[in-house]
Amino acid sequence: MKYHSYTLYNFMKMPQVEKLTASQQRDIEVVGNVLPFKASSYVVDKLIDWDNFEDDPFFILSFPQREMLTSKNYAEIDDILKREGKSEALKRKVEEIRLSLNPNSSGQSHNVPKFEGNSLKGVQHKYDETMLFFPVEGQTCHAFCTFCFRWPQFTLKEVKFSLRDTNPMIGYLKDHPEIQDVLITGGDPGIMKTKIFEKYFRELTESGISHLHTIRIGTKALTYWPQRFTTDDDADDLLRLFENTVKKGINISIMAHFNHPRALETPEVETAIKRLLSAGVQIRSQSPVLKHINDSSDVWATMWRKQVDMGIIPYYMFIARDTGAREYFAVSLEDAFNIYTDAYRNVSGLCRTVRGPSMSCDPGKVNIIGLTEVQGEKVFVLRFIQGRNSDWVNQTFFAKYNPNAYWISDLEPAFGEKEFFFTKELQEMYKG
Repeated sequence: MKYHSYTLYNFMKMPQVEKLTASQQRDIEVVGNVLPFKASSYVVDKLIDWDNFEDDPFFILSFPQREMLTSKNYAEIDDILKREGKSEALKRKVEEIRLSLNPNSSGQSHNVPKFEGNSLKGVQHKYDETMLFFPVEGQTCHAFCTFCFRWPQFTLKEVKFSLRDTNPMIGYLKDHPEIQDVLITGGDPGIMKTKIFEKYFRELTESGISHLHTIRIGTKALTYWPQRFTTDDDADDLLRLFENTVKKGINISIMAHFNHPRALETPEVETAIKRLLSAGVQIRSQSPVLKHINDSSDVWATMWRKQVDMGIIPYYMFIARDTGAREYFAVSLEDAFNIYTDAYRNVSGLCRTVRGPSMSCDPGKVNIIGLTEVQGEKVFVLRFIQGRNSDWVNQTFFAKYNPNAYWISDLEPAFGEKEFFFTKELQEMYKG
């Protein structure tokens, strides 16, 4: 299959466009002017069931839907397009709407460290043991997920985040022996050519950083373009790079994003997974729980079983972050907990490596571990998997039961407490 991307500007050339009504085509145009739209030929040709596309998870994951904007915002963009088309007025309205969608979710701006007095833009270091690296060459994707919390990377100049000069990053790594893992992220580094991977791997593994144990690669290539690891012209070179790095004693872990079990069913992805595992690469899977996509315990249980059968380690079920089209995809904390619990009950112990449902929020990764009654009060039981302060890790706390809670900001402390145990310290961190 030849690689091809469909964007807002050429999706009308897609052979399957005739399946869409004029109204559906208009919805994609209107919403796609605000939220980024890009779909790979693999998704379009191999994953979407075009006979039932309105309810198909991969159509919804890849193509903007009308309900992803408020009716007011939709009408505003539609009206400007009808009156003026592409114009300064459209740019201003799009920018206004985008800025209202919480582009800097979960306090990401507070994750940027400093080295020798300068901010390391293109690096985030929120948790002691793991540093995130945003290479400039990896800040787009094979396709854009309609729920993506990194959508501002593709749309807002003031939020765009990447690194070209790695020397300060290497210096920072050497100064921080607590960092064990480097996560190469984006965008999607899976779009990078092997020669770019070679450059960054060489800098990370040949700079005398003895405390570096693992290079993680956050990518959705296995879902949106598995040919990256099979038939691309430099796929063999990439697999050799991974294999040689593992032989040096550095673990390679693909942090794969699978949102639905159907993503695991094509011959292309099966071959890609086998090749990666044969090269000594670990594959861990993660996804948010999403309305319209996977808000079913049967879907999750099926996905975890299939992943284990294929040699993948189930890793995280996330809560969709409070950004972008979150209202369209949002599942309440209570429903997410019930979906997770029911799925967890129906899989073997080998699948139970998965953690969730978890919020990657301002204070850290907060896991919902229970919904119970204590001293006559119904509460959520929560625990830190990760924290901005590592002392918070594995600490349990309680929040009042709220059936309409979708994010940590919707929760209040239980038992008459005025604030959560971490609130004051987090506020002090932000002042600093």
